[in-house]
Amino acid sequence: MILVYGDSLSAGYGLRVEQGWVNLLSRRLEQLGYEFHVVNASVSGETSAGGLARLPRALATHRPRLVVLELGANDGLRALPPAEMRANLDRMLTLAKDAGRKVLLVGIRMPPNYGPRYTTEFERIYRELAARHRVPLVPFLLQAVADKNELMQADGLHPNERGQPILLDNVWPGLQPLLGRAARRP
Repeated sequence: MILVYGDSLSAGYGLRVEQGWVNLLSRRLEQLGYEFHVVNASVSGETSAGGLARLPRALATHRPRLVVLELGANDGLRALPPAEMRANLDRMLTLAKDAGRKVLLVGIRMPPNYGPRYTTEFERIYRELAARHRVPLVPFLLQAVADKNELMQADGLHPNERGQPILLDNVWPGLQPLLGRAARRP
């Protein structure tokens, strides 16, 4: 089982369930013959602190083989101290790995209006944590989407249905090596 653990970007905010990248992931896995069930435990508005509070139960309940961890955007949008987000993500990575789960860390970047110091520090957190925990990293979930109005909802924060396949394509190269051959049907 794959547990996608994120915020509104993975919950599919403003979309029908079948349009979100997580549902598209389920379909891709099935089409390629992978026998993985995907559980989307993403919550719109979730911060890293909220995610940390929920993670032990999610791991115990779902017992995933893989965890796709996509949190931090709401921390950044609320201009919460990056050190708090770093500590929360660090703890979540430790919890998942201590439970024997493989993890893919999915990063987010803040818009430039937050200033170069904040945006640089924010982005660096994901790289440092991925290296520290030796987990693969998707540097920016919204790569090739965030800067294109035609792929974003009117709020300018959430990708629309046309952007969702690109999100999946951004995640796939980091996720596919974690799937392994054994999970694939002959």
